[in-house]
Amino acid sequence: MSWVSTAMYYEAINKGVAKRLGGLSSAPLLLESLDFAEVGRLQAAGEWEALSELMIASAKRLEAAGAEALILCSNTAHRMHDWIDGEIKVPMLHIGDVTAAKLNSDGVKRAGLIGTRITMAENFYRDRLEAHGITISVPDAGMQKEIDRIIFEELARGHVSRVAQRTLKTCITMLAQARNQAVILGCTELVMLADPGANVLPVYDTTALHARAAVDWILAEGVEGEQTRVLASTG
Repeated sequence: MSWVSTAMYYEAINKGVAKRLGGLSSAPLLLESLDFAEVGRLQAAGEWEALSELMIASAKRLEAAGAEALILCSNTAHRMHDWIDGEIKVPMLHIGDVTAAKLNSDGVKRAGLIGTRITMAENFYRDRLEAHGITISVPDAGMQKEIDRIIFEELARGHVSRVAQRTLKTCITMLAQARNQAVILGCTELVMLADPGANVLPVYDTTALHARAAVDWILAEGVEGEQTRVLASTG
């Protein structure tokens, strides 16, 4: 939901389409950017009904504007996926399904999940992954609290600190010691802290995986004919 991860999505999807089609090609996108201060306040207060109404209204505006599919540029916002999905006619690309598909293709059966406190502590995200046959574990309560602080007080504001980078690396090491085969960056901003090639475990960036799935969907009608479909993102 932050402008930071929304910008990463926009760049990744456009680069993906350009790479596939070549030339000056870019992605046909509709983008609605929400006020993250309001989103964060409602999340922190547990006012999920009010937040879902906000998200549904956004989704309906995008659908009315011509969107043919929808992505939520946030892992935590997927707590409201089913509510939103039930109010619109176009399909939604679920970030958990995309991530689980990649983990399964790589043979990962046990993974650590790092994200906001809500994503780590509640079951909506974990259950979606475990439905695909993947066992999920999370950091201890103290580490969850610190990761959540970093996300909201630093990353969502576009700030990256050495201390936060070290904290994430320590968290990944702890999850490796808990016999996980991989780590899921279950917050769209966390990739700002991570070097996927310099950790003790393979790191799965959900932002990149979700954006790649969006590119695949946009171009699904055939690259050769250069037929594309309009994707909407709520970020």
